[in-house]
Amino acid sequence: QVQLVESGGGLVQAGGSLSVSCAASTRTFSLYAMAWFRQAPGKEREFVAGITWSGGSIDYADSVKGRFTISRDNAKNTVYLHMNSLKPEDTAVYYCAQSRTHGTTRSIMQYDYWGQGTQVTVSS
Repeated sequence: QVQLVESGGGLVQAGGSLSVSCAASTRTFSLYAMAWFRQAPGKEREFVAGITWSGGSIDYADSVKGRFTISRDNAKNTVYLHMNSLKPEDTAVYYCAQSRTHGTTRSIMQYDYWGQGTQVTVSS
């Protein structure tokens, strides 16, 4: 059973930066793509960023491109999301997820394991 534990959320002012991380309890972490999704109140969960098993290919939602950076450290079984120039509309619960494949996908159905989520709140 894979367990994903997010940390690092919090409250930040608009224009500020915040990083969240996700630690995985699995020996097969390096074999699978990882992604960050987010869900704001009253909205569906949406794709934010994804990274392939090797880190060689990365995908970002248009809404965060140029502001967010996803990375991973396979030696530490951890994936990161660094967020710059945060906006109030970035406020959401952020979830990390492990894909069932090596490659990234924006389809929520392709992710088998999810963390419990970490709250990110951006004040205006």
